[in-house]
Amino acid sequence: MKLVRALGFVLGASCFYAAAMYGQQAPVPAEETSATPEAKASQTSQEDPLKRPLSEKQKKKQRKGLYGEISAADKKWLEEDVIYIITDEEREAFLKLSNEDEREHFIEDVWFRRDPTPDTPENEFKEEHYRRIGYANEHFASGVPGWRTDRGHIYIVFGPPDEIEAHPSGGSYERTMEEGGGETSTYPFERWRYRYIAGQSFGNEVVVEFVDQCMCGEYRMTFDPNDKDALLHVPNAGPTLMESMNMANKAERINGLNPTGGRMDYASSMSKMFDNQERYVALSKAPAIKYPDLYSEIVKHRLIPNPVPFDVRTDFVKVTSDTVLVPITIQIRNRDITFGSKDGIQRGIVNIRGQVTNMTGKIVQTFEDPVQVDVPNELLAQKVEQASVYWKALPLRSGHYRIDIAIKDVNGDRFGVWSRSISVPVYEDDKLNTSSMILADVMEKVPTKIIDAGTFVIGDDKVRPKVAGADGAQPIVFKRDQRLNVWMQVYNLGVDEKTKKASATVQYELVNAKTNKAVVTSADDTETMGNVGEQMTLRKSMALNSVEPGAYRLTVKVEDKISKQTVTRVSGFQVE
Repeated sequence: MKLVRALGFVLGASCFYAAAMYGQQAPVPAEETSATPEAKASQTSQEDPLKRPLSEKQKKKQRKGLYGEISAADKKWLEEDVIYIITDEEREAFLKLSNEDEREHFIEDVWFRRDPTPDTPENEFKEEHYRRIGYANEHFASGVPGWRTDRGHIYIVFGPPDEIEAHPSGGSYERTMEEGGGETSTYPFERWRYRYIAGQSFGNEVVVEFVDQCMCGEYRMTFDPNDKDALLHVPNAGPTLMESMNMANKAERINGLNPTGGRMDYASSMSKMFDNQERYVALSKAPAIKYPDLYSEIVKHRLIPNPVPFDVRTDFVKVTSDTVLVPITIQIRNRDITFGSKDGIQRGIVNIRGQVTNMTGKIVQTFEDPVQVDVPNELLAQKVEQASVYWKALPLRSGHYRIDIAIKDVNGDRFGVWSRSISVPVYEDDKLNTSSMILADVMEKVPTKIIDAGTFVIGDDKVRPKVAGADGAQPIVFKRDQRLNVWMQVYNLGVDEKTKKASATVQYELVNAKTNKAVVTSADDTETMGNVGEQMTLRKSMALNSVEPGAYRLTVKVEDKISKQTVTRVSGFQVE
């Protein structure tokens, strides 16, 4: 009888809640105040089955049915791109959407709610998020993509740590006093320190430890200081200070009753264990949305054509299986910029505006920046013979797009436009593939603090592409006193199940286009390139001072010995 009363209360409360959601007062049947419990039970048993609340089993079955209707691209977005940052409520709402249009708008809203500057065209959060995924895939892969590892998870959600203490080979280790002191031997491990993590109760001085117990590059997050102790289960080996003085028992440390091997304090040990578990769970959760209620108008700019020439290059770098970083490089010849003199300085300013639209005409990305060129009066004649380069990297999903770019020479009040369609490639799993092959006049490592950020920065490399003429008539040009720098990423290399390493060769061949003869050949392999996983980055630099002027083509061939696949990329250029 108590159960029947409780059921009647729940149903009544559900009716009130449903009415409140629509702004109406919940109707209360007149007979409810006087009905007997038996009458209520009879009424409940005769209720329309279609109006009864779904059981948990029925809800799960319904969600499974809806999930089966979601496209492969949307599933990958949910399960890969945003798996660490989407909230449970957002995930539940996404799975309930009934068509592709609703899901597309929902995805836009997910990014918009996290945009720190919604009144600007750029979504800095989204751009930074995909940069982090790309970095994780390149640096933390270990038989699985980098984004799936614990280090990749923490990096994607919280960004690069302020400090990293790395022990890539493990070995002898002197414990801190907090860990119990004493000397032991460890597995490879890393300790990341964040000075502050917003939105967490333990936000100051957060230390996260990752241990590679399998010695295969698979670092697991842990808050147990004993997880890195390779001698933990070896009798009489690697004792803490208290254990070495027979004032503590190693068995208690193994069982987690005395985690640092100090004096036995059960209450303190249990409290610390729960604190560590709470911290582990908190770091694994999706971060809170910082900007949930910010909205802004979308300001549309009309692109006005005018004959100011400039060149554009687009490249493609894989981030996830269906999300690609698209660096756009714009080159403007300084002789086409109008300079104005002030205080002995010649200054030219060009405003750049761009937008990317999908096949339905919907704008998916915009960018707008000024390019300013300053040069002393006496060096202007030399400067106008050079070019200025602008760079913007946009994350786009695989598919077909149209890019429209307009520039304005501010001092000369002149305009120029460029429009092209592009196909952002699909990087299929298990198929050997590469990014664009970039021929660059600048290629160098960047400081840790600007990894994944800054102009011309891809991952931890600064790569400034050389740009060919927009009309195709003018090729990429290198001077003989320059170096030919080649940058390219290779994806989906096979990984040996035992060694957890890839095995591949890379061949470079520079051929004179006129004579069709090779003038430079070179080869590399993964054995000499370090611990290469399923993704590797090629960085090759060649001197051109011994190469005769003329047209050349560079061929890069990658042969995967494990998957037995081969991929070849070719690019032409001119040497002057």
